[in-house]
This record gives sequence, C-alpha cells and structure tokens, in this order.
Amino acid sequence: MKPWAETCGQIRTLIDEKDGAAAEVHHLEITEARLHYHEHTDEVYYVLSGQGRMSLDGKETELSEGVVVYVPRGVKHRAWGDLKVLVICIPRGVLHDVHEI
Repeated sequence: MKPWAETCGQIRTLIDEKDGAAAEVHHLEITEARLHYHEHTDEVYYVLSGQGRMSLDGKETELSEGVVVYVPRGVKHRAWGDLKVLVICIPRGVLHDVHEI
C-alpha cells in the first residue's frame, strides 16, 4: 500500500483493519507528529532506524534503533526527529480512533 500523510507522519499499512487480525501493523516515517491520543487503542512503537524523542503525557523518552515504547490508550503522545518505526495497534481500528489535541 502506498504511504500517505496523517497525524504521526507518513504511514503505510502492513496489516489493515480489513484483514480481520486482532491488531493492525503500520510502518511510520516520523519527523514531527502532532499531539494526540487514542481512546480505544493501545500502541507499541518499535524503532527501526533513526533518532528522536517521544512525549508521553508530557514525559520525554529518547528514541533510537531498537527502542520499544508502549503507549496505553488515553495517553497523550507525539514523536519527533528522523524516525522509521513499526507500530502495532491493539485492537484494530486505530485510524478511526485518532484524537488530535
């Protein structure tokens, strides 16, 4: 699937909601994500490459290759830098559950 721009950056879906799996998997290229949260979806970010930072309810974390970050539903978050990440979203339907702040 061709990437498109959304809240976190350039997204390409690897496992989509329509695939019927318990989770979705997305490849993201992040430079400057907008602050947002998900009401019904937990996310796990796995940094494939790059450097950056992530804010989780105002607390910042360093991001680099191999770092894994769990983002529980309801946590306001954003990432910035030059990052390529794999995001696992549980349950599926995350693209309908993005609430920008």
